[in-house]
Amino acid sequence: MQSPTDAPPTPGGLHRLAHWHEDVAVVAFWRAWLGWALRWLTPRRRRTILAAGAVGFGIYYPFRAMTKAGLRDPADPASWLATALVIGALFGVLWAYYRAAVSFARLPGWVRRHPQVSLHLSFWAFLSLLWLALPAAGITRTIGLGIAIVIPFLIWRLGYLLLSAQRGRMAGTGFGDHLMYLWPAYGGTETPYGKGLDYLSRNEARDEEALARSQLAGIKLFVLAGLWSLLLDLMSTLVYGDLNGPLGDVLGGFHLGVPRLNHLLQQSGGASPGLAWASIYCELIWQVLRLAVRGHVIIGTLRLFGFNVFRNTYKPLLATTILEFWNRYFYYFKELLVEFFFMPVFAKWFRQRAALRMFAAVFAAAFVGNMYYHLLDLGEALALADSDTLWATLQSRLLYCFLLALGIFVSMRRTQRQVRKAFLPALPQQIVRLWLVWTFYAVIHIWAQKTAASFVQRTEFFASLFGIT
Repeated sequence: MQSPTDAPPTPGGLHRLAHWHEDVAVVAFWRAWLGWALRWLTPRRRRTILAAGAVGFGIYYPFRAMTKAGLRDPADPASWLATALVIGALFGVLWAYYRAAVSFARLPGWVRRHPQVSLHLSFWAFLSLLWLALPAAGITRTIGLGIAIVIPFLIWRLGYLLLSAQRGRMAGTGFGDHLMYLWPAYGGTETPYGKGLDYLSRNEARDEEALARSQLAGIKLFVLAGLWSLLLDLMSTLVYGDLNGPLGDVLGGFHLGVPRLNHLLQQSGGASPGLAWASIYCELIWQVLRLAVRGHVIIGTLRLFGFNVFRNTYKPLLATTILEFWNRYFYYFKELLVEFFFMPVFAKWFRQRAALRMFAAVFAAAFVGNMYYHLLDLGEALALADSDTLWATLQSRLLYCFLLALGIFVSMRRTQRQVRKAFLPALPQQIVRLWLVWTFYAVIHIWAQKTAASFVQRTEFFASLFGIT
């Protein structure tokens, strides 16, 4: 699926300003100023630097995760030993899967046909053994919990490694080439920004000019990240009334007094419908900007190293269809769901029934895959077999994922059939479509918002949007 960042630009003054990083004169200046650095930063050196950073991050991330989960006591030598063993075990897991990928042709036939299923079954087998050992205490239990909490960060990256092996693209690659995205020093979440080595290599700069363009594109993302951060600060003060922020004194205490969605979902008394609607629209904008800032920094860093990959977030608030917003909002999460859930179903199921085939593939990705991803994301509760926390956290997301999948499927079918009724002149029609897309995502986000609010509280808030109390 093509990224919206691939769309051919419209020529003109505004285009030149927005795409200054592609201007021939700017590129020439960058090469003249930093030509020596561009020549030094060869593809091999870039990968070596990122692989070295990955080693450091591979030590830091388990250390942080275990500290957050309360599994590490700085005063206890056994705790330090357990942490070191967890880190060593995780690097061992990465090495074992790398060797399995290199020797993919010699793996058992069922594993070669279903590498992703095999990967996830191995994780659940490990969890099953851990659950049996939970009643016991001691360093072994701590090690098991530490591994189980960190593995969800690695599992989708290991999935991309196995995809490379399944496609026969491991030749000529070393452990360091894969380590740089398995433990990404450039940052990320459980979602692999930049996917795996196949995708990174396809978008890697091969010469000095391509590297200059990639770095300038990365700097542009850093500039945008700074602008969106300022806009978030402005929203925090002007919209939500956080007068302790950096812009509190500048605005002289003036604010619109829109309540945060988290507050409305948990408070006993409902706000007026007008304030409730304002809250959900503002929350949508806030979430888009927050995700864009984080993604721009990560992708900007990758571009500085010559991997000119797509942005994670590209103008979703300008999307005029639900499908377009989904493609633009969280690109690498969408790609993960497409790669590991949509395509396997679309390739094998209901080939003679186009509508049913598309329905099954969309729901496999946006509903089943989405739910499964967020189940694994609850690594600590999962490792502890805390069913109450798992259910309390995921029950609202069930409805969110169902509505999201249904909306994407309907939007996709309408796009395929080119159902575009000209019920208004062009500009008003675009505005109405933007508003409909915003409304859809703002409303369903009620059940995806990260908060302690229950499913009932969220549903009651939804009813309050229409004056139903």
